[in-house]
Amino acid sequence: MVDVRTDFEGDSCLITINGEVDASSSIYLDEALEKAVNADVTKILVDCQNLNYISSAGLGVFMSYIQELEAKNKKMVLYHMSAKVYKVFEILGLHQLLTIVETEEQAKTGADEI
Repeated sequence: MVDVRTDFEGDSCLITINGEVDASSSIYLDEALEKAVNADVTKILVDCQNLNYISSAGLGVFMSYIQELEAKNKKMVLYHMSAKVYKVFEILGLHQLLTIVETEEQAKTGADEI
């Protein structure tokens, strides 16, 4: 089960993921990212501190927005990711396509570099 919360503040959207993103729950992540990508923001910050597990379906959701983010000149940064979850991104090479940092401050700084 997953809980995905979306909050807007200024030119940023904060998406907080709590739980597990698998085939059945990836729709909630997709809805949050779609809302953020279509909103009037330039930065999308994804807090993964309580993301316990992500399946290939969840990874696919992130991947499906890469081109649209570039086309709309928006920056997405994932942060607070556990070593276990990061390893999944790393094994598939997604850590090279997505910006992943350790802290919220680094995420905010990284998102400013558009």
